[in-house]
Amino acid sequence: MDDQDFTAADDPFALFQAWLSEAEKTEPCDPEAMALATADSDGLPNVRMILLKGADERGFVFYTNCGSAKGGELAANPQAALLFYWKSLGRQIRVRGPVDPASDAEADAYFATRHPQSRIGAWASEQSRPLESRDALEAAVARYTDEFDGREITRPDYWRGYRVRPVEIEFWQNGDYRLHDRIVFRRPAPEAAWTKTRLNP
Repeated sequence: MDDQDFTAADDPFALFQAWLSEAEKTEPCDPEAMALATADSDGLPNVRMILLKGADERGFVFYTNCGSAKGGELAANPQAALLFYWKSLGRQIRVRGPVDPASDAEADAYFATRHPQSRIGAWASEQSRPLESRDALEAAVARYTDEFDGREITRPDYWRGYRVRPVEIEFWQNGDYRLHDRIVFRRPAPEAAWTKTRLNP
């Protein structure tokens, strides 16, 4: 899709996939990287970079330890915002919406594709919680490596998937002299129809 005609799009998911496909050809590292913003029960925001692991009309999926900071914040306030930024293309996409858990079957299927050492890491790391030392982490890795020696490295119950179900998706294309092109798709609920609005830069 040309830079000049994306504003005519009527399907935000198709436009997202088109932009992601272009980014996969131009971004030198992790075109699927996205900033995930959550907020705790007091409304204090938090943001970090993570990787997108699935996207379709149901939403945008990522995986994490549910005992992590993001897992705790999503338990208290199951809403999130995402930001994709591709400097090579001068584009960004912003997403907002409620968050639902991905199914156990989805989490199992994705976990099985991870490198064995990454699967061991999911068992060994008590993500976001205090760590006595690097040696303690490496000892935990060694312990679980021995425990799973010769056995399938299954998914821990606390390692789960989350799906952001968008009610807003905004597309931004860099323009000369800061005259950017922006369109936003909005809907009142994840099952509702989209409306599209062109925005000032």
